[in-house]
Amino acid sequence: MSFQNFFKKGAVLGFGIFCIGASNAVAQQGIVIPQRAPMNVAENNNLYCAGYVQKSAIDTTNKLVGAVEEQDRYNYSEGNLVYLNMGASKGVRVGDMMSVVRPRGQVKTAWTRKNDGLGFYVQEVGALEIIRVKAEVSVARVKTSCDSILLGDLVQPIQMRTSPLHQQRAALDLFADPSGKAMGRLFMARDNQEIVTRDTIVYIDLGAEDNVQIGDYLTVFRPLGKGNLFISDEDESVSARDSGYQSFEYRGGRFSNQAARKSGDTAKGKVVTTEKAKEDRPSDLRKIVGEMVILNVKERTATAVITRTAQEIHTGDWVEVQ
Repeated sequence: MSFQNFFKKGAVLGFGIFCIGASNAVAQQGIVIPQRAPMNVAENNNLYCAGYVQKSAIDTTNKLVGAVEEQDRYNYSEGNLVYLNMGASKGVRVGDMMSVVRPRGQVKTAWTRKNDGLGFYVQEVGALEIIRVKAEVSVARVKTSCDSILLGDLVQPIQMRTSPLHQQRAALDLFADPSGKAMGRLFMARDNQEIVTRDTIVYIDLGAEDNVQIGDYLTVFRPLGKGNLFISDEDESVSARDSGYQSFEYRGGRFSNQAARKSGDTAKGKVVTTEKAKEDRPSDLRKIVGEMVILNVKERTATAVITRTAQEIHTGDWVEVQ
């Protein structure tokens, strides 16, 4: 979807939602309604404002150096006029569209096995349309803003993007076996969210070097028993060492009726704790919590959008290509 159509989609999507309800009512009367075209996985803000983490150096030559109303404000948004330090000498022409980006800093995270670094986070903050060109500078109108635009933000030729289409898929299999394909971690979410849900933009440590591609579906999971952000320090309901829970009138022994079981076929062994009971089970048991689709791929990372959830998803969760 182009930036020219960026602003029209809201009305189109709203009309589409209305048509869904209308078509259901008409279908009950036996009237055949043509099927709607497949919808995109990502629209508008989630497609052109998703941001990315890249390893290679970014071109810092071209940037915003001024604004018509800079005496009154320091941040700019849709409709404002700004100056770029690039003009006819750099091949700029009236009508050109430019992307505004802002490198935020190097990514440091515990949620990756790529210990030699993932790169730096680049925020995509908006788009400009060139309306006047001089020799060394140009005037541009802010066509759309994903965040407040600041002087000093970098300007790059816009990269047209195509969103993957929604696919007719079976219900999310909460007990699916591992696929054996590339596996990584969800190391960060847009706007520093720690708990994310559907339609949230996230970043994973799988990239071109891992052979992932735009449109790939990934399962989001965590090892069974992990992921509680508020862990209790009590492993059992009642410790086997506790006494005083037996009946005063009909004493059966110095044990709690609420304690875990004793080992051995005559209950003469040690208490079987929760952790002990897990020791012999397969090591690959996992809890599937959602699904995502890749929107953009860089050298070591990819940007993705959450498409389905079984519960909340956390930064640090594992991902696997389906």
